[in-house]
Formats: sequence, structure tokens, C-alpha cells
Amino acid sequence: MSDSRTILIADDDRAIRTVLSQALGRSGYQVRATSSASTLWRWVEDGEGDLVITDVVMPDENGLDLVPRIKRVRPELRVVVMSAQSTFMTALKAAQRGAFEYLPKPFDLKELLAVVERALAAPQAPAPEEAEEDPAERLPLVGRSPAMQEIYRTVARLTTTDLTVMITGESGTGKELVARALHDYGRRRGGPFVAINMAAIPRELIESELFGHERGAFTGALNRGIGRFEQAAGGTLFLDEIGDMPPEAQTRLLRVLQEGEFTTVGGRNPIKANVRIVAATHRDLRQSIRQGMFREDLFYRLNVVPIRLPPLRERLEDIPLLARHFLDRAKNSGLPGKQLSLEGVERLKQHSWPGNARELENLMRRLAALYPQETIDADAVGAELSEAEPPAESGAARGPETLEQAVERHLKAFVAAHKDGLPVRDLYDRVLAEVERPLLRLVLGATRGNQIKAAAMLGLNRNTLRKKIRELDLPVVRGLG
Repeated sequence: MSDSRTILIADDDRAIRTVLSQALGRSGYQVRATSSASTLWRWVEDGEGDLVITDVVMPDENGLDLVPRIKRVRPELRVVVMSAQSTFMTALKAAQRGAFEYLPKPFDLKELLAVVERALAAPQAPAPEEAEEDPAERLPLVGRSPAMQEIYRTVARLTTTDLTVMITGESGTGKELVARALHDYGRRRGGPFVAINMAAIPRELIESELFGHERGAFTGALNRGIGRFEQAAGGTLFLDEIGDMPPEAQTRLLRVLQEGEFTTVGGRNPIKANVRIVAATHRDLRQSIRQGMFREDLFYRLNVVPIRLPPLRERLEDIPLLARHFLDRAKNSGLPGKQLSLEGVERLKQHSWPGNARELENLMRRLAALYPQETIDADAVGAELSEAEPPAESGAARGPETLEQAVERHLKAFVAAHKDGLPVRDLYDRVLAEVERPLLRLVLGATRGNQIKAAAMLGLNRNTLRKKIRELDLPVVRGLG
């Protein structure tokens, strides 16, 4: 399987060297392991090895500094970087200096073996340009949870491309931070970063905002207006809350993505669209597509590389690091320096965080400003969290929400999203389908795919049930009906 290819390992931790040597040896590879960067470099210079796996922090040299040197003398040699310094900057530097892959410690041996196989089988590609060093090494993204590690690796890879990216996540998860990291550390970092929030622009002005307008194109257009596409030329255009873009603007944006050029409102001459597109939304765009609110073809043009930012409640292990980061930022902005007690941190982990990292940052700023003690305890944290709780809805005392109330609430939100009328037809059938789909899915799940039992539970003829399953494109476990 391995053709007796040789793997060179450099790590000052004897246990890591032993585990890797044994795992790779069992897979049929020859292994040479060392605790020093100098020995690894000597092996590379002598032409030894088919793959390098190196730690970052070693006694005599930083493993990241070795990567570009290795790529210069042996560009065909793949390098896998591993590190316990699981930060965004580590992943970024590994990617930009030419590493094939970055693995945060601790890692799964199966994952490492899969990376080794990919590295040895992958075709050669030109080494990416090395980014300029940022002496401050400011961290645009904070967290060491597995979810954030995967985001770091994805963003690091994307900084060497101009691929279109779609960032999804709840409000307050840091979607613009990811967009800025893609720009600030990417190939277009020398150009402008231009952001536009679709939800904040009146729908009748969005096309002019995006593409610009000619003098006299509409009432009040006394001069030519430069749109965001022109402003972002050579850089990145961040389309925030893309799910709120009106249908007519969606059509024009799709045309730009397809043809690579656009015209101003009232203009005739095409202008080259020299931008990288990064879009973001807190909405479920697939749901919006089913509701007729978002174009499916535009979605696939934008969703080239999807990045999902997890809500804070899914990465509670990052709360201590985030809290410290936000307290440091508060201190740098002129507020008193504070720290949290262990009990205070535990109290933070018990909160549901509907506002995500933005809510946590606001809390840290309030604690720094309002409490005189240097160490903030759990009582102070709990008191501020209680003060920040939104008031209970007046209908809460009447008991849990009924199905009719839930449907009415969603329909009101749907109608409110279209202030100038609903841009869809067959609304009655669409709404019924939205209710039928989860109902049939749940019943089929409860009957383990037995369509006879499901039809009886629903009070439907079996042929009618089969027809609805086809119409709604529902997955069914075969052989149980």
C-alpha cells in the first residue's frame, strides 16, 4: 500500500514520536523520527524521505520556519504541520508557508493516516505566496474548540484562493470577522474590503448601492454614483445578510456572477467585476428557496465554499478564552482591567447565549465598567445575565404555543419580509406543503417507513400517501412498506 515510502517525523515529545512511528509502521511506511529541527533539515537536504510531519515548537527552531526552506530545496516534498498552539494564526501560517495540511493537537490517528495517504497521492501544485508577517499577530478569530479548529483550517486554505464563500451562522457568531480574515490574510489584502448589509438598505436602492448609477438614472440622481462593486475593485466585496436581498437585485447579482461584468443603473457600458465575493446570512437559505424568497441558481453560485459558524452554546469550551479576550479588549479601550473567578467562568457556561459571542463581549464590557472588584465572581456574572434577560412574552402565561399559533407566527414573519407584496404564486399550496412535509416525515419515521401503517395513522389512502411522498420528495426507508 505504501511502497515502503519513508516518513520523516520531527517532534520533541518522545511519546508523540513513538505513537506516530508505531502507527505509520503498522501501515507499511518506513519511519525516521527526531527531536530536533536541525536533524530533520539534514535529512531533507540529503534527499531522504517522501513526506515530513513536523511539530511547530522545537528546542532549536520553529517548525513553521522550516516549511518554506523545505519547499525551496525540495518543492515536491509534502509537509504536514502539527501543533498544540491551536490558534488561527498557526493554521494560517502553515497554509501560507506551503504546508500540505495542519493538524491541531491532540489529533485522531485515523485522521493523520488519512492525511498521510492524501499527501503522498496528491498531484504537485505551485507553492502559495508567503504572506507578509504581522508583528502584532492579532487574532481575528478566537477559540480552540474542535469546531473552531476546522474553521481555522478552512479559512487558512481559502486565503490562497479567490473562491466565493458563503458564511452562515446566527447573529453574533462573528461572520464579518471571518470575512475580514479571508481578505486581510488573502491574495487580495492589498485591495479594499467593502461591506454592504442587505437588510439595512431600502430595497429600491439596493441595485444602485451595488452597481452604481448614471446621472439622471432616477429622480434625485444629480451625479454619477459609484457602486460597491466598483469601490471593491481589486479587493473583497462582503454581502452581509444576503438572504434579505430582494428578488430583482438577486437576478442582477446572478448575472454578474455568471458573466463577470455589470452595468450601472441607467448605464450601457459593461464594467469588469474584479472582486472576490464573500456572502453571509443568518437565514436558512434552502428554506427561503422553498418559500420562493431566494433564487436557487444564485444560492449555488454563492455557496461555492460554505462555512458554518457554530453558536456559542456549541463551543462552551471556548468561553474562558473568549471572555479573557474580551476583557483584554475592554482594558485596551480604556476600561479597568478585570479577571473572572473560576466560579464566574462556570456561571458563564451555564448561560444559553442567544446573542452568541457578541452578547458575551457586551457582558464583559459591562462587568469591567460597573464592578469595582478586580476579580469578577459568579454572583456578579449571574446578576448581569439576569438583568440582560429579555422580558417574557405576554402570552407565555397562557401555556405552550399551539400549532396554529406557531403557523400564524411564521406566516406573519413571511408576509412582513415582503413589504411590497408577496413575490410568489400558489401560496396556499406552498404553505400546505410546508406543513405536510414534517408531518409525513415524522409519521414515516414513527412507523419505520411502513407506508400501510403510516397511511392508517394519517387517515389517508395508501396511493394518496405514495403520491405525496413523491411530490414532497421525502426519503423513505425501503422494504418496510
